[in-house]
Amino acid sequence: MSTSTEPPPTTFSLSNLSLKLDTAAHLSPHIAPLLTTPPPPITTLLLNGNTLGVPACEALAPVLRSLSTLQTANLADIFTSRLLAEIPPALSALLTALLACPSLHTIDLSDNAFGLNTVAPLVAFLKAHVPLRHLILNNNGLGPHAGALIAEALEELAARKEEARRAGREVPNLETIVCGRNRLESGSMAAWARALRRHPGVRVVRMTQNGIRQEGIATLLREGLKGCEALDVLDLQDNTFTMVGSRALAGVVSGWKGLRELGVGDCLLGGKGSATVFGALSRGDNKALRTLRLQFDEVNGRALEELVRAVKGGGLEGLRRVELNGNRFTEDDERVVELREALEERREAAGEKEGEEWGIDELEDMESEEDEDEEDEDDEKDREEDAEQEEKEMKAESMLKVADQEENAPVAETNDAEVDELADALQKTI
Repeated sequence: MSTSTEPPPTTFSLSNLSLKLDTAAHLSPHIAPLLTTPPPPITTLLLNGNTLGVPACEALAPVLRSLSTLQTANLADIFTSRLLAEIPPALSALLTALLACPSLHTIDLSDNAFGLNTVAPLVAFLKAHVPLRHLILNNNGLGPHAGALIAEALEELAARKEEARRAGREVPNLETIVCGRNRLESGSMAAWARALRRHPGVRVVRMTQNGIRQEGIATLLREGLKGCEALDVLDLQDNTFTMVGSRALAGVVSGWKGLRELGVGDCLLGGKGSATVFGALSRGDNKALRTLRLQFDEVNGRALEELVRAVKGGGLEGLRRVELNGNRFTEDDERVVELREALEERREAAGEKEGEEWGIDELEDMESEEDEDEEDEDDEKDREEDAEQEEKEMKAESMLKVADQEENAPVAETNDAEVDELADALQKTI
């Protein structure tokens, strides 16, 4: 009679047990399965939803270092109730150990406080961990300064990846960046644009609810995401676009041929802004797009007509799902009916069942349609806003040109006697 043995488990989980692990003694009973020789072939480690003190993290570090097969680490929400001063040494112990895991490609550090005073260990890890493919940072309280440091770390990571490739190593692209609810604001967008420009193979970018204003959105899109031609998912919901951001999106969206999901809900596109985006989508460069999220965007009937034209005219032949709740038309608007019928025909032709991946969402919170005068006023405000933004961009470009000229200008040599005299004067002040 033959016997079979079950393969060893590849997932180790303490997920959401609400354990308070202050010391090595508190920790060791819970991680006994990881302490075997040789170490178990763990590929997924789930420690999220517990709270770890500095001694516990220091005791866990050598265990993590031994997990050579580890691919995914979920360290979300592991510092609840910890003092601010505890987080950097605890985080440093964990992330330094994980640098030794050659197969680790996914890390989730959401729901931990990584403000300016605690972000340093994460920055060091991101700069150095060449195997990284998927980074998840939701609700970390970064703010624009710490957010910029994260972006700069990712920019350096791109350089490290390139160095490794030149050395003959097989190195994956950074494919996923999730950084939502982090108050990144417009102030960090130049840094994020540079980082994204260095990672053109990124496929998923989710930066929701970050307080990014229209000028920051325009920078992110035009100077960063424009070059990410492999993009599958872009979710920028709950930031502010207005006409400035809408025009920027319309100008770059055609470059994302494989885009499947676009989330710009609760972004104040406005009637004219949303019509501009729909006009760009109607050109036929985004036929792979399946899901379009547009809730609470002040989309009006005239803009909706542009969307219907894009869907029925073939520009969005792959579209399956549109989220439109909270906009400025009625549920029984003829254009809504047209759109719903067009998507229903597609579902039936595909032979698929009804579900949330098809059709239009429930239109429960619609606003009244704006009259023509009010719409004209909105358009005038949009034009003024555009003019102001263009003026800012022209000034910035002019300043850059002046700076370049000054940097490249020949520098006059200073008389040696003057240098000696200055050095003597400085020496007297010491």
